[in-house]
Amino acid sequence: MGFQDIDFEAILHSSLIIAGKLIVLLIAFLIISPLGKKVLKKVIQRIGTKQKLSEGRKKTLEKLLVNIYTYIVMFIFFITFLDIIGIPVGPILAGAGIVGLAVSFGAQGLVSDVVTGFFILIERQIDVDDYITISGLDGVVEEVGLRSTIMRGFDGTLHYIPNRNISNISNHSRGNMRALVDIGIAYDENIDEATAVIQNVCNQFQGDSRIKDGPNVIGVQSLGASEVVIRVIAQTENGEQFGVERELRKAIKEALEQANIEIPYPTQIMIQKQG
Repeated sequence: MGFQDIDFEAILHSSLIIAGKLIVLLIAFLIISPLGKKVLKKVIQRIGTKQKLSEGRKKTLEKLLVNIYTYIVMFIFFITFLDIIGIPVGPILAGAGIVGLAVSFGAQGLVSDVVTGFFILIERQIDVDDYITISGLDGVVEEVGLRSTIMRGFDGTLHYIPNRNISNISNHSRGNMRALVDIGIAYDENIDEATAVIQNVCNQFQGDSRIKDGPNVIGVQSLGASEVVIRVIAQTENGEQFGVERELRKAIKEALEQANIEIPYPTQIMIQKQG
């Protein structure tokens, strides 16, 4: 077949049809993808309100379903794209099954991730916005997936933890939390007087809506090298323990200073020999 036998008009027409289909596919993807995410979010909010789920649980389910939806939409988009440009989809899917079977033997870690993530979600061990400790790391959960858990540390670091590496979880956001404050006073001070001053400060906090019980002075916790440690505890709402502890320390320090009760601090004594 010579150059003059090539039907450029037919090729151009076919190319325009393919280009038009690709444009329609892209527009459909750009519309369906965000629209589906919005619908999922509204459905989760409605179901969560009806079932009286916590905000953390609703966020967890919302992010999980949005991720699964995104993977499905992208897969459909990819398959449709191949079909439009004329690449047979059937052999690819059949080959993917064989390749997937081969890969599965080397993907035991991925399978372990998914299985562990499934049980974490089903057993509701953690939810989004929970303060947890995993693998020696502390932080707030931002996302719980079937493959990994995303947690942001208090220094701003974002930790991606494969679910198979989660051997135990310490969830600090279930039920009331404990605010704990240890205050040291000098050995020369009157313990009963210091206890009364500290308890008076605690009484001022008992009307705080964040505090469920206490705060109360427990008593002498330990005898240090240069101080007597007095412990104060309170039961607070989730996530409020840190703020309560900071405010208690400040108020107790100011009260002890007004009562002329010494709070010891490290000192150094220098002895200079006269030659």
